[in-house]
Amino acid sequence: MDKVFISQLHVDTIIGVYDFEKETKQSLYFDIEMLCDIKPAAKTDDIALALDYAKVSERVIAHTTAKPVELLETLVEQLAAIILTEFATTQVTIRVSKPAAVAQARTVGVEITRLKAR
Repeated sequence: MDKVFISQLHVDTIIGVYDFEKETKQSLYFDIEMLCDIKPAAKTDDIALALDYAKVSERVIAHTTAKPVELLETLVEQLAAIILTEFATTQVTIRVSKPAAVAQARTVGVEITRLKAR
């Protein structure tokens, strides 16, 4: 399988458990890898046959900013389900980083890999 990826997609949103986190937007950075077959798109040079990373990016941004959640775990599970349902991929890996979460760390985050249900 081939891989389409998005690296360091930046989204400012409200996320967090603590009251102070619910008052100000924080930066999240997404790395997303999606397995797919790129041969049909490559052969025809047709974006309609490609896994369109621009549309995936737009969808991730729209969902992440639409309704705040408290946990990164909740957000990445939701995003994985959306990507597997709405886009032509059989597997997705999402890594989200939250740089402002721990002052002593450069960043913290969560990474998951999910497969399309058969």
